[in-house]
Amino acid sequence: MNERAANGRRASVLAGLREFLYGMTGHEFARHAVATRASLETLFMVTCVGDMIGLPVMPPYYSLRLLPFVVPEIATWKRRVLRERQFSDEHDFELHGV
Repeated sequence: MNERAANGRRASVLAGLREFLYGMTGHEFARHAVATRASLETLFMVTCVGDMIGLPVMPPYYSLRLLPFVVPEIATWKRRVLRERQFSDEHDFELHGV
């Protein structure tokens, strides 16, 4: 019983250490990757179905071929693109060099 408790405590300490090291090293990289993916996804959606918000960019043939793949994301994309923003909203809590 005592050995099982020691193993559980050791595992929780290792998990805590792993989370601490991830927070120190990898968390900013992960956030940057998510932000980059979101911006590329927005650009892709603009090129495919930009005519929904008034930007005729791509011929309708290709947009119609890609439509089954982008239908699930259209509502969230329109909400994200058409949301009213301020100039400083893009970099709210970025602390580069601080």
